Amino acid sequence: MFSRGKRLPKTPELLQAWQALDDGDIPGALRRLRHGTDDLPLDELALVVARAAGAAGFDDLRRAADALASRPGKARALYDFGYACVERGVPHLAIPALREALRQTPESAAVLRELVSAYEREGRHREAVDVLTTHESGLADWPDRYLLVFNALVAGDLGLARRHHTRLPDPPDARWLPARARQRGMLERADAAGAVSPLDAADLRGWQYVIGSTVLTTLSPYGFDAGMTGRYAWLQDTHGQCLRGLVRLKAVLDAAGAAPTSVSLLPDRGSRVLGLAAARLLDLPAQPFAPDRQDTVVVAYDLNDVAGTGQGAEALGGLLQRAPGQILHEHASNWTDPPTVTADTVTLLHQSATAPWEGQLRAGQDGDLERCAPDSRPDEEVAADILAADTTPEEGDGATPADPVERLTDFVSAVRDTWLRNDRAGLPSAGPVSSSRFD
Repeated sequence: MFSRGKRLPKTPELLQAWQALDDGDIPGALRRLRHGTDDLPLDELALVVARAAGAAGFDDLRRAADALASRPGKARALYDFGYACVERGVPHLAIPALREALRQTPESAAVLRELVSAYEREGRHREAVDVLTTHESGLADWPDRYLLVFNALVAGDLGLARRHHTRLPDPPDARWLPARARQRGMLERADAAGAVSPLDAADLRGWQYVIGSTVLTTLSPYGFDAGMTGRYAWLQDTHGQCLRGLVRLKAVLDAAGAAPTSVSLLPDRGSRVLGLAAARLLDLPAQPFAPDRQDTVVVAYDLNDVAGTGQGAEALGGLLQRAPGQILHEHASNWTDPPTVTADTVTLLHQSATAPWEGQLRAGQDGDLERCAPDSRPDEEVAADILAADTTPEEGDGATPADPVERLTDFVSAVRDTWLRNDRAGLPSAGPVSSSRFD
C-alpha cells in the first residue's frame, strides 16, 4: 500500500480521499474533495492533492502541492498551489489557499485576481463581489473594476453593477474591447427585460436573456420549488416536447418581427431531424448549414452533440459570429456543461437529456429498467412523427408557475430591440438563478 510509512491526513474527509487513492480511484478521491473543502487543513489537503496529481501525471500541481504541504503558512506556496489548481481545472481546491494568501498579502493584485478567477469558475460570484469590494481602494479599472461589474451582474446585483459600470472608463488595451461590449450588452438587456420580468432569484427566463441573450421558451414542470427552478436534471425527451419547442420558436419569431427565408441543418442527426420538422412547421426550405447564409434559422437539437460530429467544430466556429438575420435555435441545452456557442433561443435547459430517437430507458415486463434500441428510421420519418405529436405539456408537480405562450411573447416584444445584437460566445455563468446539480 502506497500510504505505508508515509505521512497521512488525519481529517476524516481527507482520509477517505486518501483511501480512495490507495484503491487507485483518482476520480473517487477528487469527488470526495468536491464539497466542504474550504475549511480543511491546508497541509493535509495539499498531501492528498499532491498524491492525486502525481498519479494523474500533473507534475506542476504535484510540485506546488508538495511545497504547500511542507510550508503551509507561506504566502508564495499558497499562491502557487492555488494557481496550479485553477490551471488544472480544480478551482474549488484553490479557494482556501488563495484566500489565506490574500489575508497574508492584502495588497497583492495577483493573488486577488487569482482568487476571483477561482470563485468565478466555481460560480461563486457573490463571494467574488465581496472580496473585490473589500479591496476596492486598490482596484485597477482594468481588469479589477470590470470583474466587479461582471460578477455583480451574474450574482444578480444590478444596482452594484450599474454603479461601478458608470465609473469604468474605456479600456486602454484593445483586447478588452469585446469584453466591454459584452458587458454593456448585458446591462442593456437587463434594462429591457426588467420592464416585464422581475429579474429575481427565480426568474430563469429573464436572467438567461440578460447573461446570454438567449430566449428560453419553456420551464421544467418538475421540482421548481425543490431546487430546480425551471431546469431539468435528467430528461427523456419526447416528440411532443420537440414540437412544443418548435411551436414556441415560431411564436418568438413572430413576436420579434423576424422573417427567416430558410432553415439551416447542422450535421448531427438530432439537428437534421429537428431541422426538417422546423422547416415544415415554418413552411421554409431546408438547406445544409452555411455560416454566411443570411435570414435563416439554424436548428440544433443539442449543440454539444454538434461538436461531436466530424464537421461539428467547423460549424460551431462559423456560428460564433452571427450572419445578418441568422437565428440559432437549440432545443435541449446543457446548463452544467454549456456549449461553446450560445443559442439565440432554447427550448429547455437540462443536465442530461436523451432524445426521442435515441435508446431511451423503459420499464421491462419484470419492472427492471432496460434501454430500448435507437430509432434508425430515415430522418424524414422521425421528423414526421414530431409534427404529428401532441404538444400538451406534462402536468408536472404543480409547483412551476404558469407559463402561457402569451407570457413568452410579451417578454420577446419587450426585449426585441436588444436581441440578436451580440456575438454568441459561450455562457460565462449559470447566473443568479440556482438549480440543483448532480455529480
